[in-house]
Formats: sequence, C-alpha cells, structure tokens
Amino acid sequence: MEQGLNMGEWFNVSRWACGQFAMDGRLGIAVPRLTQQWESLSQDRKAALLEAWEAIRGRIPDRIAEFEQSIRAMQSELFEEEDFAKSCRLNYEIAELASRINDLNIWYRTEQDFEEETRRHG
Repeated sequence: MEQGLNMGEWFNVSRWACGQFAMDGRLGIAVPRLTQQWESLSQDRKAALLEAWEAIRGRIPDRIAEFEQSIRAMQSELFEEEDFAKSCRLNYEIAELASRINDLNIWYRTEQDFEEETRRHG
C-alpha cells in the first residue's frame, strides 16, 4: 500500500483495479481490459493493477498444466483412433489447446512488461 493512502482509499483503488480485468473463457483466466491508458494512471492505480494481475498471473501455470493434461489424454486417444474424421477432430482440439498454452505463456510474461513500464515512468 502506498504511504499516502489510508486503508479505505486503498480498498477503493484495489476494487477499481479488479474491475479492470475481464474473464477470458477460452483461457480460463481474467485478462486486462483497462479503461484508461497505462501512462495516464496514478502510481497507486498502477500498483493496484500489478497486485491484482500478480494474483491472476499466479494461476497461469495451473491452467497450462490442465491443458497439457488434456493434450496428453487426446494424444493417447489419437494414437489408438482408426476413424479418420475423429483423428482430424482430435488433432484440431490438440492444436487449439496448444494455442491456448501459447497465449497463456504470453500473458504470463506480460507482468514483466507492466513492471518495466512502471519503473520507467515511476
């Protein structure tokens, strides 16, 4: 909590920060949907956003592991599958899950960009 804010003010800023994220059903996490440009935010709001993002970001490895587990199960099914159409569907689903993992890895690295931007302008 910034030194200049009392507990009530920090609560309001934190609540505002949580409203700056929207659930992405495809990825299974909330992602930033800022209503203001990052550069125009106060340091208190940037800090609250980083705190909220860090809590969300901490769940990304678990989501990746879930997708990887699904991929392994589909690969096992694919190995035994003899129906061409079903094999194509499984390949498509595996590719979609791999795409989600890639997107989650990009979001996971986003925190570093936020912090770098904050340090540069802080």
